[in-house]
Amino acid sequence: MAFLMEREKTASTPYVLIDEKNGYIKLEGRCFHEKIVEFFSEIFDWLNAYLASDFSSLTFDCAINYFNSSTTKLLFNMLLKMDKYANAQNRIMVNWITTEDNHIMVECGRDFQEEVSNLEFNLVIN
Repeated sequence: MAFLMEREKTASTPYVLIDEKNGYIKLEGRCFHEKIVEFFSEIFDWLNAYLASDFSSLTFDCAINYFNSSTTKLLFNMLLKMDKYANAQNRIMVNWITTEDNHIMVECGRDFQEEVSNLEFNLVIN
């Protein structure tokens, strides 16, 4: 049975959707929880297992509009892990979704984009 997880957003954590059947992850909202490593632990556990499996594609929609430095590190590690597994047989697409007026998120997306070479990284500015 395919893993499915959905968490509603809170004041300090984003909405999370993981749909293993469709190879899809979505994070949306703000992310600055004090125990962010704990918050991300189930996401990382699933991601590690999924990337180690015989998958063909993964899409990650990241529409976080604010995050703290701890979250920056976790997101960066997540992208690096995805980049390690992305290749011709394992297509991984990242959609970094932000708004034109959110200069910090635009810049962060560009910085992350420069650090990965195997991901299909799309900076989506609305």
